[in-house]
Amino acid sequence: MQQLENSLKTALQAAAQAVFGVEIPAASLTLQPTRKEFAGSFTLVTFALTKVLGKGPEQIGQALGEWLQANEPRVSGFNVLKGFLNLEIADAEWLAVFEQLRAQPATAPVATDGPQNVVVEYSSPNTNKPLHLGHLRNNFLGYSVAEILKATGATVTKANLVNDRGIHICKSMIAYQHFGQGETPQSAGLKGDHLAGKYYVLFEKHYREEIRQLEAEGVTNEVAKKSAPLMAEAQQMLQAWEAGDPEVKALWSLMNGWVYEGFDATYKNIGVDFDKFYYESGTYLLGKERVEEGLEKGVFFKKENGSVWVDLQAEGLDEKLLLRADGTSVYITQDLGTAELKYQDFGYDSSIYVIADEQNYHMQVLQATLKKLGKPYADAIHHLSYGMVDLPSGKMKSREGTVVDADELVRDVVAAAKAATLEKGKTEGLSDAELEELYHILGLGALKYYLLKVDPKKRMLFNPEESVNLEGDTGPFIQYSHSRTAAVRRKAVELGVDETADWASVTELHSADSELIQELARYPAVVAEAAKNLSPAVVAQYAYDLARNYNRFYAKVPIFAETDLAKRNLRLALSARTGEQLKAAFGLLGIQVPERM
Repeated sequence: MQQLENSLKTALQAAAQAVFGVEIPAASLTLQPTRKEFAGSFTLVTFALTKVLGKGPEQIGQALGEWLQANEPRVSGFNVLKGFLNLEIADAEWLAVFEQLRAQPATAPVATDGPQNVVVEYSSPNTNKPLHLGHLRNNFLGYSVAEILKATGATVTKANLVNDRGIHICKSMIAYQHFGQGETPQSAGLKGDHLAGKYYVLFEKHYREEIRQLEAEGVTNEVAKKSAPLMAEAQQMLQAWEAGDPEVKALWSLMNGWVYEGFDATYKNIGVDFDKFYYESGTYLLGKERVEEGLEKGVFFKKENGSVWVDLQAEGLDEKLLLRADGTSVYITQDLGTAELKYQDFGYDSSIYVIADEQNYHMQVLQATLKKLGKPYADAIHHLSYGMVDLPSGKMKSREGTVVDADELVRDVVAAAKAATLEKGKTEGLSDAELEELYHILGLGALKYYLLKVDPKKRMLFNPEESVNLEGDTGPFIQYSHSRTAAVRRKAVELGVDETADWASVTELHSADSELIQELARYPAVVAEAAKNLSPAVVAQYAYDLARNYNRFYAKVPIFAETDLAKRNLRLALSARTGEQLKAAFGLLGIQVPERM
């Protein structure tokens, strides 16, 4: 496709020279896909050429079009609409494009000038609660970005930094000490991460009651928050943990172990994985060393109470706490350590942090602080900031127990996919086990696609019912389109037709043929764009466009009704390639495609 565009630009340069006697740099010629309502495949915007050519945009378009049609065999026709020259490409050229496309597998790497050694950090859960809807967007986004970058030939490491220590973890532990009575995941009938989350919510419930009681006694809200007994206990526990208290560490290990088992089950169920796990408990000490380094270099400073800060006002930020007065670390302490550990482990030229936009300021502070320390990897840090996921009922709040639990949501969308599939009545010939697997593939595909089709930077509203629709811009619609290509292949086998059979005698294409070839040929450019912008939404939109294009093709040129065997063979090959590319595109989104549905 790129080769065709380059050839057209060269031809346009020759046309400008021949007609107007002016040499135009190729960089000044921008070709874009022609809008569907007009004839043509590529459009040149001629407004930008009026100054250099000294003519009106329509006059320029007409003159260039006439010269190309007379002198360039790749151009079979043209039309001009105001300042737009729409070029129609000869069928022979599209056939050549498809031949070139077929010479490479759909999953062939797409060369780019982007980073070649990348660490993508995502998920980053806290061990005081289970994963929720917001975590799902994070996990799906991080996994997909990693797969897209892999598709450019980059070496990619998927990393997960587990926030396994800190005041929030101590809150769950204190609540368990007070109210747990030896409860375990087995005795409670709960996944371990759900059990820990239960006690985090209990802590907040009783903590708020203590605050209300203190306020009733005349204490101000600010003082009550700090002096409430449960919070004081949590702060003491954090200090004891950092001091290595054996009883505290034993409870911490027990509860975290429960949570990890729960996380592992969820990760497996939603189809994401990791190459490397980091734990805050294993990185915060290195972070403290970096704080000491900053004090020695004079780029950090201590306040009278002993707390350590960095002054980033010259960078347009503020003063930032790096270490509390009692010596305990904060989030950014371990972030300093983790950034260095990742660089030691992988020597990355790009370190991508998939973190919600609520942490934009935090990530700016992290990068600025590393620059203060003179770290060589500071400039390699990239924050992939994504918008939060809202519900019709409003924002989720973990401490109040109003989140949409990830495990429950997956069960719900799988059930909804099952209901939608049964309503269509297309489940014949599948065993019960195959059906259950199909419902899971469809439900998870619906959920992933819905969360990934929106540009990462945008905040979004999640609508579960809309996500599982088998028609429109949804995962199941695209999955169904793939299963249609698989059905065509099966029928070809039944009829003894070889999908690789020769089509060399084909010289004329139906518009549905050429439009599908053009859509197929766009794929490498789509992957490159998605990698550059770190946006799975680009791939999602392409998959939807390709599925729609294929369904139009399927309706307009019935493959097995074609009497010209060469054309039938070509369309079988087009159908097969579409299936391969839908599978490849959805693979970059972490979505499976069924063979039957």
